[in-house]
Amino acid sequence: MAETYRVYDPGGVYFVTFTVHQWVDVFSRAVYVDLLLENLKYCQQNKGLQIYAWVVMSNHCHLIISVDTGNLADLIRDFKKHTAKVLVKAIESNEKESRREWLQLLLKKDDKIWFWEAGYHGEEIRTKPFFDTKMNYIHLNPVRAGLVEKEEEYLWSSCGAIYGVRKGLLELAEF
Repeated sequence: MAETYRVYDPGGVYFVTFTVHQWVDVFSRAVYVDLLLENLKYCQQNKGLQIYAWVVMSNHCHLIISVDTGNLADLIRDFKKHTAKVLVKAIESNEKESRREWLQLLLKKDDKIWFWEAGYHGEEIRTKPFFDTKMNYIHLNPVRAGLVEKEEEYLWSSCGAIYGVRKGLLELAEF
């Protein structure tokens, strides 16, 4: 399956999913979502990352992304590696984290960090109808999970910004 989902066009626009190891609900805490978003902003400002749509759920995130310069697969690899270190360190140092020991057991193995599941389920987006399908899928994720009634109500998503309900947490590119 790893061969099915990969970046064939390094400059293409892709729908990607990053899943926390063992589907652990790390992003149920705002502090960890904030760190993830900070790292996405860094990649936007310094690595040429373009984000068209996104959502952060409790144990995974979906994005539609591309890169201005360089290789998208390399950016994803570096992003996942860096965020894994940052997030595990934040968990370890968070004295208010009631699940700290349990999370450390799940997200480290033999003193090596294992925060993200392998891969990122990348699907290239070449047409506007496919883009719209994936963007709707992303934005309806919190509705399907029963977290909100309307997709624009969910705060950790690009939906509110796209609908003009509120300022977005991440800068969005246009497809």
